[in-house]
Amino acid sequence: MKVHFIAIGGSAMHNLALALQQKGYTVTGSDDEIFDPARSRLAAAGLLPDAEGWHPERITSDLDAVVLGMHAHADNPELIRAQELGLKIYSYPEYLYEQSKDKLRIVVAGSHGKTTTTAMILHVLRHSGIEADYMVGAQLEGFDLMVRLSQTARIMVLEGDEYLTSPIDRRPKIHLYHPNVAIITGIEWDHVNVFPTFDNYKEQFAKFIDLIEEGGTLIYCNDDPVVREVVGDNHREDIARLPYDVPATHPPLRIFGRHNLLNMTAARLACREIGANDSQFDEAITTFEGASKRLECLWSDDHSALYKDFAHAPSKLRATVNAVREEYPKRTLIACMELHTYSSLTASFLPLYKGCMDRADVPFVYFNPHAVELKRLPALKKETVMEAFGNAKLRVFDDSQELREAIREAAKQHRENVVLMMSSGNFNGLSLDTLLEKHQEA
Repeated sequence: MKVHFIAIGGSAMHNLALALQQKGYTVTGSDDEIFDPARSRLAAAGLLPDAEGWHPERITSDLDAVVLGMHAHADNPELIRAQELGLKIYSYPEYLYEQSKDKLRIVVAGSHGKTTTTAMILHVLRHSGIEADYMVGAQLEGFDLMVRLSQTARIMVLEGDEYLTSPIDRRPKIHLYHPNVAIITGIEWDHVNVFPTFDNYKEQFAKFIDLIEEGGTLIYCNDDPVVREVVGDNHREDIARLPYDVPATHPPLRIFGRHNLLNMTAARLACREIGANDSQFDEAITTFEGASKRLECLWSDDHSALYKDFAHAPSKLRATVNAVREEYPKRTLIACMELHTYSSLTASFLPLYKGCMDRADVPFVYFNPHAVELKRLPALKKETVMEAFGNAKLRVFDDSQELREAIREAAKQHRENVVLMMSSGNFNGLSLDTLLEKHQEA
């Protein structure tokens, strides 16, 4: 099989390309910019394009498939050439379904908790000796790639993203996987540039339920009122429904937070569906240390700690702050959040953050004015952010170096502390290694 990737440098795309190469496929690709770690990983595998840019001559009639990434546009010259030749063009999720359509598919969907729940399932399956293919949205400890595809696994575990499929396919990714076992971890409005109303956003999960295979299973968070509403409005009688809440008891864990107990319970129910019993699950989950950037501890001692987390939406932010507050009740919590996504930088969306950081002792919010410009949004004012969060203690920054100095000063003032950095971005290149050094000095 010969497969060409248009926009091979993406986080998801390059992992899929490497997985197909490991499966024995002939893989090529193009992109107009490729950064590390994708650049180094593609180079090591011999898949790094010899020149950046789009090259229609690379699109030939002997290709079995072309995979189109979100980074490309509808007028991409390689895409146009593939269309002219009548080649089979797949989006990333379409190709994952093509590779897994004969397997039992577990799809983890929801506005938050997807990566951790998927990672928990994979951790338990590996510990239990159950082979599985997978796609997950973060690099996991003990797994070489974010994607695995094989001829032998009978199970495919997929992290289900509700964002758009490709530049020429406006369906949410979760609508393409047709799960046998579906999980909905929670529903809170996001991606306002695509789903302009909350009702429109909820419709995507209602459709996801409709796309569960006949005789399949829906595992859903009964703790979330919106999830209960969406599930309750669905009247399919050909699927099983397994609600879950925070468990009354659980094995000792290396992770913490109420949200992670919910994620763990969803993972347990999914593992039961595919042959991992509770004894196997309990033994495995005690060694689970979390997914990359999901409440990841970078450093700690007897007096202070530094964590980073991917939290950016209101529910994620609230859950993460609450989890750290409960884990460190006697320390000063210095919580720093970056407004980075299109939704979070939209003035009409900001009021949804009201109260999200109230349990932090020292709450900071940062945004990069250049990121606002790149997303072609109106300029954002610090006063607008402060009013939206509704927290008199909140300080808002639009300069990452000023933020760093404020963190250092707060750490000096409060010796018993925990610093929590939350973003789907990188605070405009703020080095957490440098922050760590300064934090230790403080």
